Amino acid sequence: MTQSHAAAIRAATPLAAAILGIAMTGCATQAPQQADLGAIYDVAAQNVGADRNPVIVIPGILGSKLESPDSRVPVWGSFTYGAADPDTAEGARLVALPMETGVPLRDLRDEVVPTEVLDSLTLDVGLIRGVELGAYVDILRTLGAGKYRDQTLGQAGAVDYAGLHYTCFQFAYDWRRDVAEQAALLHAMVLDAIAAQPEGGRDRVDIVAHSMGGMVLRYYLRYGPTPLPEDGSLPELDWEGARYVENAILIGTPSAGSSLALVQMVEGVNFASLITPTYRPAVLGTMPAIYQLLPRTRHARVVDAATGGAIDIFDPAVWERYGWGLADPDQDRVLAQLLPGVPDPADRRRIALDQLAKSLARAEQFHRAIDIPAAPPPGTSIHLIAGDARPTADVLEVDSGGRLRVAAFGPGDDTVTRVSALMDERVGGAYMPRLRSPIHFDSVR
Repeated sequence: MTQSHAAAIRAATPLAAAILGIAMTGCATQAPQQADLGAIYDVAAQNVGADRNPVIVIPGILGSKLESPDSRVPVWGSFTYGAADPDTAEGARLVALPMETGVPLRDLRDEVVPTEVLDSLTLDVGLIRGVELGAYVDILRTLGAGKYRDQTLGQAGAVDYAGLHYTCFQFAYDWRRDVAEQAALLHAMVLDAIAAQPEGGRDRVDIVAHSMGGMVLRYYLRYGPTPLPEDGSLPELDWEGARYVENAILIGTPSAGSSLALVQMVEGVNFASLITPTYRPAVLGTMPAIYQLLPRTRHARVVDAATGGAIDIFDPAVWERYGWGLADPDQDRVLAQLLPGVPDPADRRRIALDQLAKSLARAEQFHRAIDIPAAPPPGTSIHLIAGDARPTADVLEVDSGGRLRVAAFGPGDDTVTRVSALMDERVGGAYMPRLRSPIHFDSVR
């Protein structure tokens, strides 16, 4: 971040400026030098009166540690001996969500729970021992430099705050599940954060949300703790969550989806090259939240290689035709691991296709809910920080066999294009000179 850029941020409203500065410093993916946090936040750190809102940090997909409480097995966040390995039958069942025909997604639950925000990723496999890869450690460290008192660190005994109240809260959530489900849990944390302030203190919070976390935040602002109805309709857009949020900071949020989500669901993914196990398409396909990261059909980000026409990737028949994800016949070996009590391959496929259809329908419903053009009520500001310096996969071509090829790149952060972060509705249509977005941004960086 240049000095002029930092000055521009600090020139905004003082509270929003501080949070924006923290977000930009703490979430840099590549930096030639470590920022001098003491110099940046020295003045702010010496003035930590009651005029600052408490801050909640929401990580993105993969950004919360998951654990099986009964067995104490790390499911995500630690690649060590004894952690869940999705290449094994037992590990795959721990990582995947349950599937059952005719059961709503909200009722398909397992024993896995989120424990805390993933500050770092622990590796202890083969010749690689005791290595930690930074995840959200930078943003948490930056908040600490600003003298925000972190609840998780305090309760764990990592930091002694001498009895002072907490002003920073980490919202860990199960990033596999329906994004809209997280709104009720976030609401509970918001109320707890406000209640933790001294009498006469702040009655609103600021929220810093990265990637998928921004989608959780966007839904919460609009609908509060109200879930998506099971009949496919939408809840009333009453901005219930915005009542409690003064500054909402979205960082690299794929508001219009990401083409890479489809690639990973079709091909599987290995998050750290040869170090981590492979997450197969059938395992990823059990997770409703990943479908909610898919791009909109109207934006034509997934097109037919022969005709150039947009492909409706929310139609289950398309997935069956191309053999994608849970509809891939070659994934039956994985399905047999996930459904050990179902010996018939035809029955396993029927269950998998039911999960696919439910997840696609829920994703389309979620998109309708957050795509309604609307501005938050006075007193709530929405700020966006989006990358634009790295070529990012944007448009995918699909051949007759269902194979995917990146046909076009766009400015982004290597995962999310800037136009997706902006939710730019001009994409896929005729050019218009001004941004058209259903999101009312108070600032964009």
